[in-house]
Amino acid sequence: MAKARKSAANGNGKTPAKKAGGKPVIYVLNGPNLNMLGLRQPEIYGRATLADVEKLCQKAGDRLGLSIDFRQSNLEGELVTWIQQARTKAAGIVLNAGAYTHTSVALLDALNAAEKPCVEVHLSNIHRRENFRHHSYISLAAVGMIAGFGPKGYVLALEALADIV
Repeated sequence: MAKARKSAANGNGKTPAKKAGGKPVIYVLNGPNLNMLGLRQPEIYGRATLADVEKLCQKAGDRLGLSIDFRQSNLEGELVTWIQQARTKAAGIVLNAGAYTHTSVALLDALNAAEKPCVEVHLSNIHRRENFRHHSYISLAAVGMIAGFGPKGYVLALEALADIV
């Protein structure tokens, strides 16, 4: 059953992108200010650094049979380019778009064009924060959202994608 679900859930009829080792490639993309994790508002985002999150993702990827391509940019255009690259180079995307979540139609359009399953991740529970953070453009293209579980949210997103790709 898992195999049939994986092919059907890919949704685009394309073979998932794989590395030489045969593992599906998952892009884990991080938006603005996430390079400041551990320093910026630790009472909201925690004390883990982005390097800590990357290690957690690599470990989860190994366990799940996924190849993790982990990236961060403060530039919206660079994130758009990476999402476009995912169309041919990745089987799925984990995206923490940071503040671009609430503002970026460009990221939404790129996700729709990429035609890859995307799981949206937020370290904090965006629905317990300011009203402007309650709206997500990313959710319109994502298969699901995980919010409020800190760095473990990335692992949960990878587990969800492992069932899909």
